Amino acid sequence: MAGHSKFKNIMHRKGAQDKKRSAMFSKLSREITVAAKMGAPDADMNPRLRLAINAAKAQSMPKDNIQRAIDKAIGGDTEAYEEIRYEGFGPGGVSLIVEALTDNRNRTATNVRTAITKNGGNMGTAGSVSHGFDRMGLITYPASVGDEEKVLEAALEAGADDIQSSEDGHEIWTQPDALHEVSSALEKTLGEAESAKLAWRPQVMVAVEESDAQTLFKLIDALDDDDDVQTVWGNYEVSDEVMEKLG
Repeated sequence: MAGHSKFKNIMHRKGAQDKKRSAMFSKLSREITVAAKMGAPDADMNPRLRLAINAAKAQSMPKDNIQRAIDKAIGGDTEAYEEIRYEGFGPGGVSLIVEALTDNRNRTATNVRTAITKNGGNMGTAGSVSHGFDRMGLITYPASVGDEEKVLEAALEAGADDIQSSEDGHEIWTQPDALHEVSSALEKTLGEAESAKLAWRPQVMVAVEESDAQTLFKLIDALDDDDDVQTVWGNYEVSDEVMEKLG
C-alpha cells in the first residue's frame, strides 16, 4: 500500500495492484488485527481501528474478512507484530520512508535493504530521511465528491490544516492527533473518505527524470510486494509527460 503526495504518480500501478488484491487484503487485515489488539475491538472507541476498517472498505474488502481480522485479535490468535520504520534513498536522490508491521525484524530489514539496493537506492540511518518530512494526518476524497471550493469549506469547518485539489482528487491534511476528529467531521458533510491515515508529508519535492523514474517505480513495487511492508512514502514528483512515456 504505497503512499505518496501526488495521486497521478501512482496511477500507473493501479492495474498491478488489482492483481495483488489478495496480498493487499492480507496487509489490511494485519493492520486491523494490530489496531484491535492495541486498543478496544470496537471501532467507535478505537480511532486507529476505525481508520483501518475504513481503509479496508475503500479497497472493497469483504465484511467477513474485516470481522475475522478483529476476531483474531479478540481471540489472541495472532503473532506479536512490531511497527518498524526504515529510511533510505532511491534513484534521482529521492527520499523514501518505509513503514512495516513484522513478526521478524531481521527478515524484514533484510528484505527492505535488498529491494532498495537492487533498484538503485541506498539504505539510510534512522532520521536520515524523516527530518525532511512532516508527520501528519491525510484524508483523501475522489474528485467526484465536489469542486475545490466545496471541499475547502468542509475541510476548514472540520478543522483541517491544508487541502490540495487536482483532477485526480482531494488531499486534506491535519495534525496527527486531529486525524480521527477531522475525518469524522468530514464524513458528515462529504461522506466516507477513500482513505484516512497517518502520513509522511514531504517538505520539498524532488523532480525525477525519465531515466530514474522507471527504476524508482520498480523499487517501490518491490517494496510493496513484501508482505511486511505496509506503506511507502516518497518525496518524488514525476511529470505527466514522463508518466505517459512510462505507460
